[in-house]
Amino acid sequence: MDDRMRDQVEATIEVIRPALQADVGDIVLRKLHEDTDLVEVELTRPFICCPSSTQTLKAGVERIMRDRVDGVTEVINVAEKVLA
Repeated sequence: MDDRMRDQVEATIEVIRPALQADVGDIVLRKLHEDTDLVEVELTRPFICCPSSTQTLKAGVERIMRDRVDGVTEVINVAEKVLA
């Protein structure tokens, strides 16, 4: 991913952040994979243990990210990888 794409991803996170903060959570960009255009984020509490966090990520965060940033293939929550 080039710097322009990183900037777009970060700007999109800033758009998404207020909705997550309204539920006392947050989102943090952890890594961009240049070879696959995969975006790794970390959803913070209360989303870490929330059964609907995957739905929040896929139906909300990933959909918005793919709509706003050309090339993004997938968004994953690294906190889920740690808990698995």
